[in-house]
Amino acid sequence: MEGIKIGLTKGRLAEGAIELLTKAGIDCSPLEEKGRRLVFDLDNGRFQVILLKAADVPTYVEHGVVDIGIVGKDVLLEEEKQLYEVLDLKFGKCKLAVAGKTHLQENFNKHLRVATKYPNIAKGYFASKGQSVEIIKQEGSVELAPLMGLTDVIVDIVETGKTLRANGLVVLEEITDITARLVVNRVSYKTKNEGLLKLISAIEKVAI
Repeated sequence: MEGIKIGLTKGRLAEGAIELLTKAGIDCSPLEEKGRRLVFDLDNGRFQVILLKAADVPTYVEHGVVDIGIVGKDVLLEEEKQLYEVLDLKFGKCKLAVAGKTHLQENFNKHLRVATKYPNIAKGYFASKGQSVEIIKQEGSVELAPLMGLTDVIVDIVETGKTLRANGLVVLEEITDITARLVVNRVSYKTKNEGLLKLISAIEKVAI
């Protein structure tokens, strides 16, 4: 039987995802000393893990390059790919939030310039409020944008809030809670149904 291909992120969720798969009964020891490798055969070819940038996981799942993937809900909301979201994996907890300088708490309804890595989420959020904004997409440290006068606020992931505080920023509004999610390719769910259901069941039992 053809092995199941699993897409994992190389970023902040990697450690939790590998720990989860190990608890689900997959020998992930080759991933512990991965070096620069990106593709790993596990359990005598029963599974193949591909390491991807977080934003690429939904794309690889949607196109069937991998059968199943673990990725943050923030990425799923931003990318809006055609796939099945089957489990909330409960780890990687954080929030998507609007943040800016403290003085904006008293003048938050004006037209805002917004720096973010999540332009689709930001656009949808402010549109739902009927608020006028200009979205400026950023790839680097978005906290710099309000510090340097590029924007008024940012929309970004907030875990502990330490980075915001270190740069004189505060959370102005919370958008949504974020956790890691298990997603499945729609065709694979039919063609590899038995193997995928076993894997999903094993993961569900250890996801806490």
